[in-house]
Amino acid sequence: MQKADTEALRLEYARRMLRKASVPEDPGLLAAMAAVPREHFLGPPPWQVRDHPGGYSPPSDDLALIYDDVLVALDAARGINNGSPSLHARGLHALAPRDGDHVVHIGAGTGYYSAILAEMVGPAGRVWAVEYDQGLAERARACLADRSNVETVCGNGSDWPDRPVDIVYVNFATDRPSDRWVEMLRPGGRLLFPLGVPAHADVGGSDFSARAGYLLVTATADGYAARFVQSVAFIWGRGLADAGSDSQERLAAAFRAGGALRVAGLRWKSAPRMTEWFSDPDWGLEVAPAGEGTG
Repeated sequence: MQKADTEALRLEYARRMLRKASVPEDPGLLAAMAAVPREHFLGPPPWQVRDHPGGYSPPSDDLALIYDDVLVALDAARGINNGSPSLHARGLHALAPRDGDHVVHIGAGTGYYSAILAEMVGPAGRVWAVEYDQGLAERARACLADRSNVETVCGNGSDWPDRPVDIVYVNFATDRPSDRWVEMLRPGGRLLFPLGVPAHADVGGSDFSARAGYLLVTATADGYAARFVQSVAFIWGRGLADAGSDSQERLAAAFRAGGALRVAGLRWKSAPRMTEWFSDPDWGLEVAPAGEGTG
């Protein structure tokens, strides 16, 4: 495929992903998705895609196949994929990366969405791509080597950020936020992570979330605003809840009961309040007053 044809393919793909994600006009995100070659982060062809629960497609070297809203296998045996572009488009739009922002991307895989973030924050910005799996981290380091504003880290995502940042973007599901994700946000900083509960093993022993929602937390002068962006399904990370607690059962019950769209704030390291959608001793999700939001 000629270079001009490839660029046109990526631009049309970016437009379709933003439309599918119901993202209003976002020139920075559109340009970043159109600029980053997805194939660079997938390994050499042939590729396998998964666009439905039935499994992966036969291997193919058709470039157009991967420029669609499909999961592309990074490690098919373990069910590890390069995630849905429309889902990430929705998440990145909600985070609203700005020129010069410092971003920690946790669960970076091979770095495709880290590269998109790097485009959005520009040369004055900084992205730390954090990946726990050593093999994926090594691939990410190679794929991102030409980006001077990105540092790849092989480490435990709950230990990051290690300094104040503007954005924390987490790409695995967990049952509570890590202390560092919340407490290292600068004023106005944004955290987006999949909050949920685990399901049984799906493929090759990898666990996935049974119920989860993209929770957006924003550091404000008065504490932390919070809202659910949408329902999601993600690979399950190490649960952060205390061993032996019943928090996962209570969180699952909260999702079943509904009302998640009324969540408006994060209570952090303070006493529980009477009207919360979900409560743990040291954190909780507060609801908006009656009549505000839907669930």
